[in-house]
Amino acid sequence: MKLSELKKDDKAVIIKIDTDDMMKSRLVSFGVAKGIELSVEAYSLANKTIEILVDDTLIGLRSDEADQIEVEKI
Repeated sequence: MKLSELKKDDKAVIIKIDTDDMMKSRLVSFGVAKGIELSVEAYSLANKTIEILVDDTLIGLRSDEADQIEVEKI
């Protein structure tokens, strides 16, 4: 399941990040990495962005970035 498919308040664990090294490095710097638990906090009105909570840090991702993150809902 893709991160972008989760609904508000869903919790998940990151299984895989399928993107280029530059983007992967950016995500890791925010604490977004394989095995990390996250929760979906909000979506923008047009679902263009998603706000996730990782280790007490709110992170905003574009929907195309969220499509590259595979998660398992918990």
